[in-house]
Amino acid sequence: MSQTAVIGRAAECFVIDGGRPLQGRIRAAGNKNGALPILAACLLTSEPVTLHNVPRIADVETMLELLNDVGAEVDWTGPNDVQVHAADVTKHELDEELCSRMRASFLLAGPLLARLGTVSVPPPGGDVIGRRRLDPHIHAFTEIGAQIEVGRRYEMRGGSLTRHTTSSSTRRA
Repeated sequence: MSQTAVIGRAAECFVIDGGRPLQGRIRAAGNKNGALPILAACLLTSEPVTLHNVPRIADVETMLELLNDVGAEVDWTGPNDVQVHAADVTKHELDEELCSRMRASFLLAGPLLARLGTVSVPPPGGDVIGRRRLDPHIHAFTEIGAQIEVGRRYEMRGGSLTRHTTSSSTRRA
């Protein structure tokens, strides 16, 4: 029998009563909310980046399509391993149809602004679960000096973001 015990106001733990002690290992699955920002950050280097434990779900596939569309080479190298090589990224305008599929498409704005000095991003799409505003992103870009025009798309240029290339790396999502 499993019981939930509340400790304080925010913490939760599970108390398991039974005749056998628990033991073993569980490998935690990668998650979308961890993988998507890491995939977007792959645009910040021209070196190949290999990510492990990446979930094969629709939003991840869409992000990979967006990365490919701006010029990155993207390859699944294993069941949950993906390599992104963004050496030849030159396109600064994100595809409207791809961006309409998910909210996280806006995560590419910062890396492209840093890499190319300009980016054009359509309003993101995706599900409408609660309120997820873009204001914090826009505010952060203006704080670093980016000029932003909002119309049918978010047109951003300039700012104090600079391009840094790093050596190739391996990360877990």
